Amino acid sequence: MESSAQSHRWPSVLWLIRHGQSAGNVARDMAHANGLPRIALDHRDVDVPLSPLGMDQARALGHWFAEGEEGLGPEVILSSPYLRALQTGEIFREASGCAPDLRICLDERLREKEFGILDGLTTVGIRELQPEQANFRKVLGKFYHRPPGGESWVDVIFRLRALLDTVSLHYAGRRVMIIAHQVVVLCMRYVLENLNETEILAIDAEGDVANCSVTQYRFDSQAGRLALERYNAVAPLEREGTPATHEPDPMIAARG
Repeated sequence: MESSAQSHRWPSVLWLIRHGQSAGNVARDMAHANGLPRIALDHRDVDVPLSPLGMDQARALGHWFAEGEEGLGPEVILSSPYLRALQTGEIFREASGCAPDLRICLDERLREKEFGILDGLTTVGIRELQPEQANFRKVLGKFYHRPPGGESWVDVIFRLRALLDTVSLHYAGRRVMIIAHQVVVLCMRYVLENLNETEILAIDAEGDVANCSVTQYRFDSQAGRLALERYNAVAPLEREGTPATHEPDPMIAARG
């Protein structure tokens, strides 16, 4: 009886997708390669678009779903309001990954982790320009460190718990895709799998979440919860020969 009641709370399938490679990822690599303290971006992080490769990655993901590799495609798409995430969803839809008239719903709770005064700084830049914050982060760890004006991982988790309440209320029993950012994917795992700080940081330490990779949960009626089926899968990209990229978002030094 309990598992039957639980089945009305969760989607039948939940996909977590990190956006395709962004122009910010490319700018970050250039800054690090040249030992620069700041990433060269001339607009807000929220407005950073996909790179040409990122567009190809989103297209490959759409083709994968269109050809039935995931079974039935998403009935609901929720996206971070950041341009790179929205563009990933739009290109995915154009590539027939879902119904052509499926509306992409923006939810601000899926936004990138906010970096506050560390926005735009490389690891070198934080050590040189914000040494006090570099020390705080070393002492507190990435899970709890909150830069002034920014967020910790715990802050992101707090808003994602609220997001999942909305998902369970409005999209129970449906196939739901979420398109967001690396920290969001990791923090969703923390919540959905009831992990602790040590466990989620160990997963993070194994490697970055690949752009347009697939993390998939399916409802387990016996357990009455969403069960992880795959994490960080890049098969959709590999099949089309599209390079998989694992670069963290541009503000990597702030969020790890």
